[in-house]
Amino acid sequence: MNDQLPQVEIYTDGSCLNNPGQGGYGVVLLAGDNRKELSGGYKYTTNNRMEILAVIKGLQALKKPCRVNLYTDSQYVVNAITKGWAKKWQKNNWQRNAKEKAKNPDLWEILLELCKQHQVNFIWVRGHSGNKENERCDRLAFQAAQSSDLQEDVIQS
Repeated sequence: MNDQLPQVEIYTDGSCLNNPGQGGYGVVLLAGDNRKELSGGYKYTTNNRMEILAVIKGLQALKKPCRVNLYTDSQYVVNAITKGWAKKWQKNNWQRNAKEKAKNPDLWEILLELCKQHQVNFIWVRGHSGNKENERCDRLAFQAAQSSDLQEDVIQS
């Protein structure tokens, strides 16, 4: 562990109005006295894609390697990384098992690369439980999903 790296706190959330349907992501980055908020939306996507994309957007916003405490209410994201599921899927050519393909391989590929660039500590927080920054991400993601200017998402199953 490199204590010389800057410390950053990142909060993320994804939202989908129908699943699948219009979706959005929200990110809050905190580093010292600095705060940055990010959000975006897609015409047709899934909640899990928006949860992963929120994490990706947060990590991509970092200009140099950092130590990151990354807070998300997505157990799917936390478990896929901390329990090694995503690496296993990648190693198995994006197969979860002999019969089932892993979902969202395009996003997992990006996230795994970003995790090599930063020291990321994934922390699960209960959604809608009063965590101020998680609640802010939830609002950002929901507002982005409702936008009239949504991007196209390429859902890979």
